[in-house]
Amino acid sequence: MTENDILALLESWDNFGLILIELNSNTALVPELMKVAIYSEHPNSWRAIYLADKLHDQHPELIEPYIPEMIDRLKSEQHHGKKRHMLKLISMKEIAEEHSGFLMDFCLNTFTSAKEPIANRVHAMQILYNISENEPEIKPEILEIIQQEIEFHPTPGIRSRGSKLIKKLQKQIVKR
Repeated sequence: MTENDILALLESWDNFGLILIELNSNTALVPELMKVAIYSEHPNSWRAIYLADKLHDQHPELIEPYIPEMIDRLKSEQHHGKKRHMLKLISMKEIAEEHSGFLMDFCLNTFTSAKEPIANRVHAMQILYNISENEPEIKPEILEIIQQEIEFHPTPGIRSRGSKLIKKLQKQIVKR
């Protein structure tokens, strides 16, 4: 299956289940899917990253090797839907030290940006917390930023995830 074949199949949501079944049974197709998901500029390429997200639910080991490419792609990705799924997938993994600097800056900007969709901001908040797990000295700063966002931009998504992370951070900061 080529990039064009995948894009053609993604034209219709009716094909979504069939593609997922095919990917589960023929994992050799995953690299081509990920090429479309991460790098394609086609308007429907966001459906490929959505499909990768669903495949990750069943087989995270198939998608995990592409996390560094997703992190790199965040530097130039403009499509909010693609960023949402990339951030979600990144937020579910431990952050490698070589990516923490870029992700810290990117996620701080994303989390505090009123222009970003709420889901992107929530996933960015989770990544900031994940980074603080490896760098405990930034926990107080992450706590303050989350509290500030909840105070000044109290959307349900920010409040829900933020409240959970605040509790964790407060316990961790007290223990230090």
